[in-house]
Amino acid sequence: MADSKNKRILIIEDEFLIGELYARALEKEGYQAELIIDGAEALKKAQTNEYDIILLDLMLPNLDGVEILKTLRNPELTPGFKAKVIITTNIEERKEIKKAIEKEADGYVIKADITPSELVSLVNSVNQ
Repeated sequence: MADSKNKRILIIEDEFLIGELYARALEKEGYQAELIIDGAEALKKAQTNEYDIILLDLMLPNLDGVEILKTLRNPELTPGFKAKVIITTNIEERKEIKKAIEKEADGYVIKADITPSELVSLVNSVNQ
């Protein structure tokens, strides 16, 4: 098991119940989890560089996950960004879009295919 003590996770998820499930499962594992539903607000939080891992949904109000990911990975817009980013989505992207997203992200999961405990295992593996 990866060391989760004092690791901070930002959950950017527009579906509150899913976000809460993820937060509870991660907190049970010892992570500190924070849930934000709004894309624009989430980007500001993510740019503070206070998080070790970011779970990023693609469909969000006010700013979509692809734009958030591009901004976070751009060193001019987010200098010194260090967090690992795992995309969480239920949208089956076209192959070329999915490949472009996966190239920028540290993980990519389809929410319908993963349980909260499987998500914790994925986060643990990325956290190593």
